[in-house]
Amino acid sequence: MPASPLLGRGRGRPRFNMKSVFIAYDQAYQEKILFTLDHLNCRGFSMFPQVQGRGSKTGEPHYGSHAWPSMCSAILTVVRDEQVEPLLEELHRMDKETERLGLRAFVWDVEKSI
Repeated sequence: MPASPLLGRGRGRPRFNMKSVFIAYDQAYQEKILFTLDHLNCRGFSMFPQVQGRGSKTGEPHYGSHAWPSMCSAILTVVRDEQVEPLLEELHRMDKETERLGLRAFVWDVEKSI
């Protein structure tokens, strides 16, 4: 099957270098993160409202259980390269203000899209 001419272009729009940003965070950050995505014009994202996990450094578990009642959420967004640094800077600022809550972001290259 031949490759689609739309791969990586988004229906005829010019091709941009894109990055995927996965943001895992304590639910207390929800409104601030959504505001930040809007403010930085990061329009498209998928939200995972209830995620269980534990931070790799000093984070407490977020299991939604009797012993560990808090929960995490996560967002996966795909943005243009030039949007990544402003987004990470703002997320890092939020995390530094309230480090005990827990907020992490990871960036991957987007190789293809339709």
